[in-house]
Amino acid sequence: MSPSVTKCLPGSHLLAQNKMRKAPKRNLIAGVLIETMKRSRYSSIRHFPIFGLVAVAVAGLVLSGVLPFGLTPQRVQAAPPPASNRQRQKISKDLAERADSPSAAQAQVSVILQFRDKPSGVVETELNHCGAKTKGEFKNFNARAVQMPAAALRDVAALDEVVFISPDREVRSLGHLSATTGADLVRSISTGSGSELDGSGIGIAILDSGIYLNHASFLDRSGKRRVIFNQSFADSGSTGDSYGHGTHVASIAGGGGRVAMGSYLGVAPNANILNLRVLDARGAGTASSVLNAFDWLMNNRSNFNIRVVNLSFGMPAVDSYLNDPVCRGVRRLVDAGIVVVVAAGNAGKDADGNKIYGAIQSPANEPSAITVGAANTFGTDTRSDDTVATYSSRGPTRSYWTDSDGVKHHDNLIKPDLVAPGNKIIGAEAELNYLVKQNPQLDAHVSIDDSRMMMSLNGTSMAAPAVAGAAALMLQANPKLTPNMVKALLTYTAQPLAGFNMFEQGSGELNVEGAVRLARLVRSDLSANTAVGAPLLKDLEPTPWTTIGDYSFPWAQGVPMGMTFASGDDLITKYQRVYNLGILISDGILISDGILISDATMLSSGILISDNILTSDGLPIGNGLVYLPTGILISDGILISDGILISDGILISDVSLQSQAALINGDATTSMVITPDSGKDFLAY
Repeated sequence: MSPSVTKCLPGSHLLAQNKMRKAPKRNLIAGVLIETMKRSRYSSIRHFPIFGLVAVAVAGLVLSGVLPFGLTPQRVQAAPPPASNRQRQKISKDLAERADSPSAAQAQVSVILQFRDKPSGVVETELNHCGAKTKGEFKNFNARAVQMPAAALRDVAALDEVVFISPDREVRSLGHLSATTGADLVRSISTGSGSELDGSGIGIAILDSGIYLNHASFLDRSGKRRVIFNQSFADSGSTGDSYGHGTHVASIAGGGGRVAMGSYLGVAPNANILNLRVLDARGAGTASSVLNAFDWLMNNRSNFNIRVVNLSFGMPAVDSYLNDPVCRGVRRLVDAGIVVVVAAGNAGKDADGNKIYGAIQSPANEPSAITVGAANTFGTDTRSDDTVATYSSRGPTRSYWTDSDGVKHHDNLIKPDLVAPGNKIIGAEAELNYLVKQNPQLDAHVSIDDSRMMMSLNGTSMAAPAVAGAAALMLQANPKLTPNMVKALLTYTAQPLAGFNMFEQGSGELNVEGAVRLARLVRSDLSANTAVGAPLLKDLEPTPWTTIGDYSFPWAQGVPMGMTFASGDDLITKYQRVYNLGILISDGILISDGILISDATMLSSGILISDNILTSDGLPIGNGLVYLPTGILISDGILISDGILISDGILISDVSLQSQAALINGDATTSMVITPDSGKDFLAY
């Protein structure tokens, strides 16, 4: 099981983003799948390819309506657990089952305890009394990893200081780039300091299976190693990469171009990389190891100018992001000014090739994270043939919380936020790694030199670091950007892919050129005191089109906001309060009587809130066919017409196997052109 992270969220941010949405203008009943599956009592986190969720589709109807005159809209908040049902509310469902099982008296469980504040002597006394052993403490998150008797779970949960108890779940990894993302188009842009726009000075923390430090991809042009810090939070003290996942991920975000004439150049090739190992030699880890790494990040972010964190792993999203400790930890990092990029998961289809909806993994279900799905570029630089990879996990998020009557409330957020190239991506290969030993076909046969070998992997694990690298370029171009601004600019400038709905692609495919161009225009004197509606840009609004590989496309010109999306020029021409630190972008949406409206204290009047989830026609957001009214998400009566809807973040073996297969095989389409290496360093990248 993988560890969870605790995050201090202001009361207004604990609002169920899962409830903020505009009412639909009409009902749409697509198709109903009613398939109930029992969730396994033991969940595990894997490279996104190794996860799966299982499913139940809940049929329901939402009536459209209009906001009655004089009705006061309110921000939706998660209801506090009632005292009469406090214990059941404060224990994750799978743990509650173990607490009530006949074997509870003898069973030991590894859990993450989250507290309201620093635990008092009362807590310590109870833990000592039941024989609990502390395995790790995460002081920045008021959380602790504990080994304790299952029979004592309810007694500990009854303590007022305890907020939530969840399993120390297992975490797993998920698994031409520079040209097709548009990164090459921004290299020559001046940063004002004389350096190229290549990520210089920006720290990207890679939480993964480690990094093979001797690979040529991690040297700068002068031969200096750019992996500036290494620490293991996993099973051993080694920070190397015997599994082979982390090295590949790091090279996508920040690999240099020394090998094969720059053919495998990363997005931010001169960024500083921090190697925080949280996965073991088989690509598995725990929530507590991730929380340990998060704690280190909070204490050291300023020392290394860590502005971006990449998480290419996940675990089943069972508990709502309001309770999930890793999600709360992500929120704490974002509130501290760090952009957190997370792979969506590779559970987008079953063994028969049927689409699966609702398989977004944790912590990709966290609303403050930038959640990334996988696109298939078919190995070409042009964007005209790009699609969403069939295995890429689709929304809506299906993690949930339970009220005093035992009723589940699913988060139902639009995820992913965007997609990026993730199919058959060639990147750095760690020496003698497990993945290649087990699957020799993954070696790309670029070189026989261990320090220059390359391998091919697939999945949202590969897509996420492309976005992490893009965020580093944006922050180098404009260090004053907040994480919410970075997310808004990335989604606003994304390319909508025709024929795919928002649960599949969010706003669309990563467009580094557009995002950086827009980031450079954002004023550097903005603050939390800037008035809503004040000018956001220091120059004229840019033309919302980009050309990559001789193909021109319009920007999405919209931003996902919880259960809906917003559009309009005001998103980039006027300052919005939702761009501040410490709040969610979706906090700009209010709900009243099933209707979603914008909050005038958060968003300017020129922003439009949609009533529908759409299937794109390749034009800016707001165009296309209605896939689902947003009111269905509010009511949790989701009806899916072209696939299977997963329920409750449940893990099943079939989906898990399909997810792992995606990492190794990907979609059976054309791959990147393989360019052999001559052995000579190429420095003109």
